[in-house]
Amino acid sequence: MAEKKAGAFEAAIDRLEQIVKELETGDVGLDESVKLYREGRELARTCEQLLRTAQEEVDAAGREAAEKPPPLAARPPADESLPF
Repeated sequence: MAEKKAGAFEAAIDRLEQIVKELETGDVGLDESVKLYREGRELARTCEQLLRTAQEEVDAAGREAAEKPPPLAARPPADESLPF
């Protein structure tokens, strides 16, 4: 699922770059410029949402990792000099 989101994010960024290039050329008429601007704003919103979702997933994974005890191999050795 994360790969699908990454692909959607990359595709949206690529399209945004194309839109910016088209608008920067100055060869686009007013109507087409408005259309491209609207498409770009929608793509930007999509990217923001995808980033928000990814951040939430990272935060959740961090919380889960913090709640789990470390594996036995990662725990410090017990002090064997203590009699108990």
